[in-house]
Amino acid sequence: MNQAQINQFKFDQQGLLPAVVQDWLDGTVLMLGYMNQEALARTVATRTVHFWSRSRNKLWEKGESSGHKLHVKALFVDCDQDTVLVKAQPIGPTCHTGERACFFSRLDEQGLVTEEKTQDAAGGILESVLRTILARRANPQAGSYTTKLFEGGHDKILKKVAEEAGEVLLASKGGKKEEIVYEVADLFFHTLMVLGYHGLTLQEIYEELGRRFGKSGLRSEK
Repeated sequence: MNQAQINQFKFDQQGLLPAVVQDWLDGTVLMLGYMNQEALARTVATRTVHFWSRSRNKLWEKGESSGHKLHVKALFVDCDQDTVLVKAQPIGPTCHTGERACFFSRLDEQGLVTEEKTQDAAGGILESVLRTILARRANPQAGSYTTKLFEGGHDKILKKVAEEAGEVLLASKGGKKEEIVYEVADLFFHTLMVLGYHGLTLQEIYEELGRRFGKSGLRSEK
């Protein structure tokens, strides 16, 4: 990067920018690091994430010793141009503890750090719903719709997916936005039930979509 490119950014008094790293597949915040001008330039040039270590006072490439690198998929800057967002493909766990991401400790209602590790910060609402589905499977609860579906077995779950897919078709034909949103949400939930039944994760689905991303959807005929 030349000086004109570097001058676009507002580095702090220590010459650093915070850099938030997200998993490009599901948006999970993997870590926060800091970049100086050289680290940012190396990240842009090599397409692997580099940081400036404040504790060691040196430039370093994430994963240079562990092999758990972060491959850049896209780079963004915030409205004030003083923070960088990195969409990355992680190779192995990002956190030095061996966890997928660094944010695995929850603050309780009193603002205290809890000791139990959690992955509840990962992903978005779909991951949260699937975690609840898996929790209901492991610990059934009376009166729970999810528990009732699991008790009905595989065929009942699949029947609901087919029914909800039909409802989406009817809502789309009707053209009412509110009904389409409602029915698609139902279809998403019951599709997550299928994943929960088989013990599959959304990460596996995202990885499959990631392999297809940017490729033609047309299959060549033999």
